[in-house]
Amino acid sequence: MTLYRCFAWNRRAKPKEPDGPLWFPRSLQGEGRHDNPDLYGCLYLSERDVSAVVEQLARFRSQRLTASLLRRRGLPLAIASLDLLDPAHLIDLDDPAVLLRGGLRPSIVATRQRVLTQPQARTLFERNRSANGLRWWSSYEAAWMNVTLFDRASARLRVESVRELAIDDAVVIEATEFLGLISARPGRR
Repeated sequence: MTLYRCFAWNRRAKPKEPDGPLWFPRSLQGEGRHDNPDLYGCLYLSERDVSAVVEQLARFRSQRLTASLLRRRGLPLAIASLDLLDPAHLIDLDDPAVLLRGGLRPSIVATRQRVLTQPQARTLFERNRSANGLRWWSSYEAAWMNVTLFDRASARLRVESVRELAIDDAVVIEATEFLGLISARPGRR
């Protein structure tokens, strides 16, 4: 299964080192949708590259896209294509049967309220010891599926490719248009 990660990249870092494509940034976590850094580290991934980029750029809606928006902590944003080796057990929060078994409702799973989503993730992690992560829909576009991968799945991940993002990258342009960001390119919104 191919998954995409948009992240602050240090091109000198080895894949599993800090700011590498396979680094689980547990020390930086605590505010994300499924973060429980006292229990696990996680990677936020997507089945579509544009979804991963939208997640990074959404906070800049209504601004002009500039190269500086493609940096985090002094590092360039990159998109990594990662291979999650089969069989990968993901708890599919888009499956009504899974929600029913877990006593979950779609509105509570999709909420932006971390006081609700973080305990859900903790419970699912603890109750499903063989689960590699959670599959859920993007709050920006429900047709885009995202994956929160637990660090216990790290041995199942391989890097296919990594590239630094630029404002003229096709996936950045697609994300910019989706979000309604003002394009840095003349004649474009």
